[in-house]
Order: sequence, then structure tokens, then C-alpha cells
Amino acid sequence: MALKPRDIALRAASAVVLAPAAVLATWAGGDWFCALVVAGAVLLAFEWARMCAPNLWRSVGISVALALVVAVIAAHVGQISLALVLMVFGALAAGLFARTRGESVLDTAYGVLYLGWPCILLIWLRDLHEVQGLYWTVLVFAVAWSADILAYLVGSFVGGPKLWPRFSPNKTWSGFIGGLTAGMIAGAAMAGWLDMGLLNAFWGGVLGLAAALATMGGDLWESALKRRFGVKDAGNLIPGHGGLLDRVDGLMFAVVVVSAGRLIVLMLERAA
Repeated sequence: MALKPRDIALRAASAVVLAPAAVLATWAGGDWFCALVVAGAVLLAFEWARMCAPNLWRSVGISVALALVVAVIAAHVGQISLALVLMVFGALAAGLFARTRGESVLDTAYGVLYLGWPCILLIWLRDLHEVQGLYWTVLVFAVAWSADILAYLVGSFVGGPKLWPRFSPNKTWSGFIGGLTAGMIAGAAMAGWLDMGLLNAFWGGVLGLAAALATMGGDLWESALKRRFGVKDAGNLIPGHGGLLDRVDGLMFAVVVVSAGRLIVLMLERAA
């Protein structure tokens, strides 16, 4: 995959526009961060509906968005278990609604679960403790963005054998290795720089490596989903990236891994 200056310029411009809002909301936390996640969930819901139910994407998108928003708000008020239950029932309700409109039950219900897990976990991670929640959320973004950017740049410059040509013909093994390395370094740097309790630089690197692997996996998984639905991009919201789902597909998987790491650290801290 040759490096295209126009693609780089579009990606950079998109990042300059979108990143400040995400950074400021993450820094502020609380209702601001919840609003960011809710807005993202709604946009993702409609992108998913456009892929899985292109003929009735508005009504299906509304059903998916409602299920996600209810679960996110429940998580924001501290009811994580309830949020997970609501997500499951919301997936069922959205799927049954789609069925009454002649659309796929499984595709619609899967969209709620696919998008809902990372949204709930992001809220949990940021709201867990004021300072620690900020640090762990920053770690998620740092690892996922580093892995994504370096995978693209290394793959573009170095090229070489394709990683999974059936579903993602542009991704290479060199980019994959570059992304893993970047995520590991970012995790170690964040853990070494920030006061994250038992998570030191070494274990931060291990967690960063695992989260970077999840980031690469999330990117590949979304590529497979787009092939299944016969679309090139999830949407056209972000120049140079396609849709919002094309931008956060890896982050969605990374937050699951980092949340698991945070849970392990919490359990160890309580046992100490």
C-alpha cells in the first residue's frame, strides 16, 4: 500500500477537528464525557443501521440508538450491572422491531451488543475514580491511537506480505507489527508517566501490547463486517476515514482489554 499524501492530509485534518472535543470531554469527565459517549453511540447506531438495513436505516437506527443510550445513561449513574442487562434487552427489542419491518433480527441485535459493550466500559473506566479514571481512559486512547496510526504508517512505508487479504487487502504484516510495537510503548509510557497504582511501566507495556492486539483485531473484524454487508466504509462522516465506526473500530476492542486490566488491578489493590 503506497503512502498517499492526500490521505495523510485528510486524516490529519480530521484529527485536528475531532480530537480536541474528545480530549476536552475526557478531561472534564462526568456529564461531559457521558454526552460524548452518547453522541458517539447515536452516530454509530445509524452507521450500523445503514450497513445492516439500508432500506429502513432510519427506523432501525433509532431502535439501536435508543437501546445504546439507555444502557450508557444507566452506566453513567453507576448502575453497571443494570446497564449490561438493559443492553441485552435492548438488543432483543431492537432485533424484534427490525423483524416487524422485514429486516434481520440477528444483525440488528448484534449491532446493539457490538456497539454497547465498549460504550458501557468507557463510561465505567472514566467514572470509576476522578483521577484514576482519567488516567486509564487516557491510556486506552493513547494505545489505540498509537497502534492505529503506526500500523498505517509502517504498512504504507514498508509494505510487504498482506495480513488478511480476503477481508482487508491493504493491511500488511509490517503494519501489524508496527502497531503492536507502538501500542506496547504507549502503554509503558503512560503507566510510567502517570500514577496508576500497581500498574508500573512493565505491566503497562504488557497491557498496551494486549490492547494493541485487540485494536488490530477490531480493525480486521470491522473489515470483515463491511465485506459481509458489501460496503467500503461504514459511513462518510469523517474525511479520510469514512464513518465514525471506521475510526473507532479498534478502540472499541481495546477498551475491553484495558477495562479487564483495570479490574485486575482493582482486585489486587483491594486484596493487598
